[in-house]
Amino acid sequence: MSKQKRMLVAATAALAIVGLATGSAQADPTGTPTYREIAIVGSDTTQTVMNGLADAITINGVKVMGSYDARGSAQITTKDSATNPACTINRPEGSNVGVTALKNDVAAGTNCLQAARSSSNSAAANPDMKFIPFAVDALTYAVRGDSTVPKKLTKANLTAIYTCANTTFKPLAPQFGSGTRSFFVKSVMPAGTADTATLFGPGGTYPCVSDKDASGEGIQEHVGTYLTDVKHLLPYSVAVYNSQIYGQAPAAQGKAVLGVLDTIQPTNLNTSSTLKRDVYNVVPATKFGTAPYNTIFDGPNSLICQRGDLITRYGFGIAANCGVPVQ
Repeated sequence: MSKQKRMLVAATAALAIVGLATGSAQADPTGTPTYREIAIVGSDTTQTVMNGLADAITINGVKVMGSYDARGSAQITTKDSATNPACTINRPEGSNVGVTALKNDVAAGTNCLQAARSSSNSAAANPDMKFIPFAVDALTYAVRGDSTVPKKLTKANLTAIYTCANTTFKPLAPQFGSGTRSFFVKSVMPAGTADTATLFGPGGTYPCVSDKDASGEGIQEHVGTYLTDVKHLLPYSVAVYNSQIYGQAPAAQGKAVLGVLDTIQPTNLNTSSTLKRDVYNVVPATKFGTAPYNTIFDGPNSLICQRGDLITRYGFGIAANCGVPVQ
């Protein structure tokens, strides 16, 4: 077994050992300094592991990253209002929204945001940004424990369900703008399918799939309580689910259990997972290679890449190309 695969498979075991001994990180930065040099927003999938890294990583004894969750209060304040009053902003929710918020901040020159979390690779559409892998995740699907959906499916089965060729079940999808949704659409839907706001739901391309809850609100990533029907299924991160189970992330799984996709057990995150993916931190291309970005994000010796213990603690595998931008 390769060194990388051993490290990936070890992620779940690490969770079991430390999960009860270590509390989950705060949703938004706490403690000193109140405002950090690098404010990072975006992906739900990686928010908890990045919260943990932000709490642990220091430069000259000072915490330098402030990681803000995708959900919480309507607004966040990322810089001291006495010196930068523009930095009380609407909370960016999800990968695409986080990257867009970062791009808009750079364009406006307000310096309220310095980085974004992304669970999908949209580097080609954002040449002004550097997408820097740091961890490995895998998707499968979640169902209720009492579900009528088979707990063993193939990727082809998922394609049939999510393209409405098989209408036996009631598929759910994360809301538009989710990085997990983007990756799922690219991986499971027919080649060339564009992820649009009208892809799913009534009047959409695939009306049997719902991306909204009973109240009409968008479905959030990796929240098992949306599974209110025994026919429901929902894409779900293996890393996030295990973090929820072992207490490293807030418990949001409800009655959800993970399905076995293409015979790969979801208790082990490994390189054989059908829907394996790298996850990223995103920084402006003009900043990459300058301090403190180079110290925190750049290369296998970066402060993030040197904390494999924390990356695996939160259920993720370590990316073989950690710290090397995909563009």
